[in-house]
This record gives sequence, structure tokens and C-alpha cells, in this order.
Amino acid sequence: MAGKRGIAPIRVASSGRQSIERGRGRLICIGLVFLLSYLTIAVRVVELAFSSDQTAQAAIAQRPGEDIPLLGLIRQDPKALAALKQAVEGEPEKAEITLPRADIRDRNGIMIATSVETASLFADAREIRHPQKVAVQLKRVLPGLDLKTTQTRLASDKSFVWIQRNLTPREQQQVNNLGIPGIHFQTEYRRIYPQGDLLSHVLGFVGVDNHGLAGVEKFFDRQLLEAHENKPLDLAIDLRLQYMLQSRLAATMEEFNAIGATGVIVHIPTGEVVALSSLPSFDPHHPGKADPDALFNRATLGTYELGSTFKTFTLAMALENGVGMRDGYDATHPIRVGGFTITDYHAKARWLSVPEIFAYSSNIGTVRMAMEIGKTRQKKFLGKLGLLEPVSLELPERAQPLYPADWRDINMMTISYGHGISVSPMHLVQAVSWLAGDGKKRRMTLLKTDPAATPGGEIVKVETSRQVRRLMRTVVQYGTARQGEAPGYRIGGKTGTSEKISGKRYSTHARIASFIGVFPTERPEYAVFAMIDEPKGIKRTYNYATGGWVAAPLVADLVGQMGPMLGIQPVFDMPADEMDQFWEELHEREKRGIRGQLHAAAYRPR
Repeated sequence: MAGKRGIAPIRVASSGRQSIERGRGRLICIGLVFLLSYLTIAVRVVELAFSSDQTAQAAIAQRPGEDIPLLGLIRQDPKALAALKQAVEGEPEKAEITLPRADIRDRNGIMIATSVETASLFADAREIRHPQKVAVQLKRVLPGLDLKTTQTRLASDKSFVWIQRNLTPREQQQVNNLGIPGIHFQTEYRRIYPQGDLLSHVLGFVGVDNHGLAGVEKFFDRQLLEAHENKPLDLAIDLRLQYMLQSRLAATMEEFNAIGATGVIVHIPTGEVVALSSLPSFDPHHPGKADPDALFNRATLGTYELGSTFKTFTLAMALENGVGMRDGYDATHPIRVGGFTITDYHAKARWLSVPEIFAYSSNIGTVRMAMEIGKTRQKKFLGKLGLLEPVSLELPERAQPLYPADWRDINMMTISYGHGISVSPMHLVQAVSWLAGDGKKRRMTLLKTDPAATPGGEIVKVETSRQVRRLMRTVVQYGTARQGEAPGYRIGGKTGTSEKISGKRYSTHARIASFIGVFPTERPEYAVFAMIDEPKGIKRTYNYATGGWVAAPLVADLVGQMGPMLGIQPVFDMPADEMDQFWEELHEREKRGIRGQLHAAAYRPR
């Protein structure tokens, strides 16, 4: 029994220890879980703290104006406009000193942007004994100062506080004459635009810290700040052409009581943008005081349904896909599809040949052409022309085209004549330049370029390009752009008149009138585009406000001025070609009252 009594306690002790061990194991597991949870939370807190610190540091390091959206879109955001004013006028709170920027010149070496040395006023507030008195003294010679803000700064205990930047020499002398201890001057640089608002949308402007905030100034900001020995930036812009374009746009805008206008001139062989204007413009020295609408670059950032100018692309697509110059389509009756009716502005109500469809700007005939080619090839062709992506140009203000995600048959039809797709004027000029040149891509550029620059890939065959040019010429000779003729300079082009969208509907009282022209048509050197935003008809135009009456004459006047200046020899006697004979025959038959389907020599019905 004794042995049994000795064994029993041992068993009890062993069982108790096992229980204790199991309990201890559970506690250790629970502790590890809590420890891991704690470590996870701790790591996350550290990450958040570090992230917050990074965000704070980024906010501190952020330059004024970096939070401003694409210039021009600020008219949709009042907060952005306030941010712009702060960036360009800015409260001088920081001690950073502005650096000089390289000059910008036009293609002929004329200065269009430069930096001048100025004196900026700051104070060591620790040396100021009577802040209120000093603030009043400074206010007398610098009326623009805010008295309360200046007094607050002078009353601080900071070693450096800005008072006013970029003083004139006279202001500097007046402040110096005050002889106030603790008041000092710092050399800085201010951006000057000798041509005023003439190039405001091309050049853009800089902020209070002398960093670019818009236009070329923003696109080449680093290069302009780091240019070795102030090496200038040479643009393709020709100041003479820029003045011609902008003054003519302004005159037309005023004559037709329009709300805006834009124009572009491109040298086709090189892709150089030699003139670009958007009206209304603004003073680049004081962009914070400009109306938000004036900051909007209609040429590159605005997107519009450019109407019948798009028929140029449908025509080129058809010719590239086997349609012949003598082919024709039935434009006798309107086309009804999906509850919509497609009609012609000045309906001929008969079969039309390909040249007639283009010259008379027939929507019906154009749609018939597009239907034959199909929506898949249409979208692919427009993509090749760069009409479905932003233009590659040295400006930050570039628009993304707007087009339907689901490219249906109805979209194919309306897009064929320029409705249902919105692009910038620069898109249109680029695509027409490629088609009317030699059918090859050339990157549009604002930089002065080597004339021997190699073109890109082929868009259309050389013969298609030649046919497009000849048909563009018929629009001016016999079609909707007869007001666009410039004696001695054979302009070819296409008019466009489209209704603007108001809400979810088209407005019959707000139109876009445009014309894209190239000259000379046998070997194009320049593409010239003009668009007038919401023109109103006048007595001289019989109350018409279409592209043919408003924009085409503007381009003709420009070409008449440009030609002699650029050394392009005028030609007044050109031998008649097959196209001229075709139109003479057509007009003769119309005079005799022959309607309906013309004979096979005129065209082949498709």
C-alpha cells in the first residue's frame, strides 16, 4: 500500500505539469498573436506617419502653380483660377530667388521672350524697430503694398521676409532714399514679352518663381532654366505671319460679332507651325488678371465638331480604297436612319459625281461613300491621320479627341461629314497637311526645324494625295469656297459649318464657321486654317455666317499677303486640265436643263 501511495502523487504531479504546460503554450500562442498584431499596427502607423511626412514635404516643396489644371480648363473651376492668381502674383513668403531663363526667339531671330534683371525688396525683421511706422513709409513709395500684411511681416522675428518683388529702378531709388535699417534688395529676374499678347497662347507665361506655367514656357521649363550660356530657344513661329493671322482673325471676329476665333499656319514640307493664334488673347505679363475664357487655347485645347471639313478625310479614304474620280453616288433623296434624317444644305436632288459631292459639300453623297467603305476601315483611316489621339506638339495644352466608344453605323455616317466627333483645329491642320503634302506623316512642331528632316510613314499613295489636292481646288473654283480665291495663288480647301452643342442638342443659333486651305495646290507649301466661333450673319454676306462666307475670304486675304512676302511666285495663267473640262461640260448640261443621271462619260454610278 505504501508503494501505491508513493506512485499516486507522482501521477498527479505529472498530470498537473502537463496541464500547466498546455496552459503555458496557449498563453504563449495568444501572446504571439497579440505581439504580431501589435507589430502590424505599429508598422502601419509608422508607414502612415512616414507617408504623411512625405506628403507634407511634397506640399512644402511644391512650386506655386503645380496644382493648376491644364490652362484654359480653369474656367470650369473657380478654385483653379484662384490658384493661378496665387502662382503668378503670389504672396512673397518664401526666400527662394528667381533664376534667369533663356531667351526665346522667332525663326528670324527676333526676341519674343527674355529675362531682365530687377531688384526685389526684403527685410530682416529682427532689425526693424517700429514695424507700423516702417510699413507706412514703404506704402508711400510702393502704393501697391498691403499695409496690414506688410506690418505683420515686419513685426515677425524672421531674418528674411519678402516685401515686394521686381521693383522698377525708380521704386528702388525711392525705397533706398528712405534709409531704413533692415531693408535690403535682392537681384532677381523678371520675364518680359516684347510682343505683348501677340503670342500669348504659344509662349504662355511664368509664375512668381519664374517657372513656366503654360505654353512653351512650361513645356521647355527645365531647358529654359538650364540653358548653357543663355542659349536661346528658336521657334518655328514667323512673327510677320503671326501678326497677319492674328490681326485678320480679330477683324473678322469683330465684323461678325463672334465670341472667339482661332487660326493656324503650317509649313507643309517640314511640319513647322509658323503661326498660331487664339482669340480672345491675354497679356502674358498679367495672366492672373485675364478673363478665364481668354486663357483658353482654342487652337490646341479646344475640341469642336468641325463639320464638312471632315469630308476631306472621307473623300481621301474612298479614293484610297478604289473609288474613282468619275464615280458617282445617288444624292436624290435624304437618308433616314435611326429616327434621324440626313439632308443636304443646298440639295441638288440628283446623282452626284465624286468631285460634285466634295465641291457642293453633299452630306448624302458623303454618307453613301462612307457606307461603301465601312465603319472598320473608316475608324482605322482616321486613326492613321492622328485624329483619335492628342497631337504631338510642344505645348502642354493639347486636347484628347472626343468620339464614340462604340463606333456604330450611325456614327460612321455622321462622322463622315464631321458630326459626332470633336477634334482640335490643330488635329485638322495636321491631317490635311499630311494628305495634301505627299501623303506622308510629318510631326507638327513649334521648333525651327531642318528642312531636310525625314518624313514618317505613308498615309496615302502619292496619286491619292494628288487627287485630294485637285478636288480641294474644285471647292474654291466651283464649290462652297468661291469667296476663298486669291488671284495668282491657287488655293484648294474645304469649308465647314457646324452647329454647336448646347446641353444635349445642337443649337441653330450658335455655329462654328471654318475653312482649311492649302496653296499652291499643285505643290503645297502652306496649310492655312481659320475658324470663327459663333459668327452672326451681316448684310454684306446676305445674312449668311457659313464657312464659305466667313472663313474662306479670311484665308484668301492671308494668302494674298503671305505669297509675295514668302517669295512664292504668283501664276495667273494655268492650262485647263481634265477636271476643268469636266466642270465646263457639267455646267453646260445644267444650263440646258439636263438633270438626273448624267452620261457615262461624266461618272460611273456606284
